[in-house]
Amino acid sequence: MILGAHVSTAGGVSKGPQNAKLLGVPAIQIFSKNQHQWNAPPFSDSELEKWEKFRAECGVTHAVSHAAYLINLCAPVEENREKSKRAYLDELIRGDQLGLIGVVLHPGSHLETGEKEGLQRIADSLKEIFDKHPDGKSKCLLEVTAGQGSHLGYKFEHIAEMIHLTNAPDRIAVCIDTCHIHAAGYDWTSDRGYEEVFGAFDKIVGCDKIACFHLNDTKKKLGSRVDRHEDIGKGEIGAHPFKRLIEDPRFKDVPGLLETPGELEDYARNLAVLKDLLG
Repeated sequence: MILGAHVSTAGGVSKGPQNAKLLGVPAIQIFSKNQHQWNAPPFSDSELEKWEKFRAECGVTHAVSHAAYLINLCAPVEENREKSKRAYLDELIRGDQLGLIGVVLHPGSHLETGEKEGLQRIADSLKEIFDKHPDGKSKCLLEVTAGQGSHLGYKFEHIAEMIHLTNAPDRIAVCIDTCHIHAAGYDWTSDRGYEEVFGAFDKIVGCDKIACFHLNDTKKKLGSRVDRHEDIGKGEIGAHPFKRLIEDPRFKDVPGLLETPGELEDYARNLAVLKDLLG
């Protein structure tokens, strides 16, 4: 697996590759805009030039962004759904400008209107977004969620259904968060459990659809449906499953991105743990 981390872009997106260099990693996740706001000014030509310059100089070969947390493509209130569609379209356009693999998306919360209706609204929203940006290269990376509240995406079947209903398989891939799948009830902590969980994902969605991983241990118990990240090896998952994952030949060309708590020095410590697991 190609190890990396979510890095800060405070001061401009071109700071992302520079922070990657400090960690010595070739793979990053960034926010391409403020993750707590709907709108952002477009990139300046100079900022895009600096991004390209530093990405090349710092050896960043794999990069994704994470969409703003406000976006909810299955919001039952049309006004909120329209704002979300505009915001995610902008995220995909920004992803293309930066040459990203894709933009990680929390599928959304149906807000007690039902999973079936919510999945359909997500698919309809993505269809409209793709129609407005038909030549987009950055993929929608649907993230498997912990399933808090009425959030969709905590079942592999949800991910498969969204891809099926959208009917745009070349525009969609998947991000698996290791904390989320544990919280959602997928026990991958034993060797047998690992094989069963990823075997099920391969059958239901396809392991070839995985574009990136978020590497996080978890503070909460299996099936808690609560998203609380922890340092690698210090939570309920433990270190051994991560060794299995980062050595799995199916994922040798897939970026695994830390989202563990803390700052750069904390990422450096967690990267050291992962590298020690490799031996």
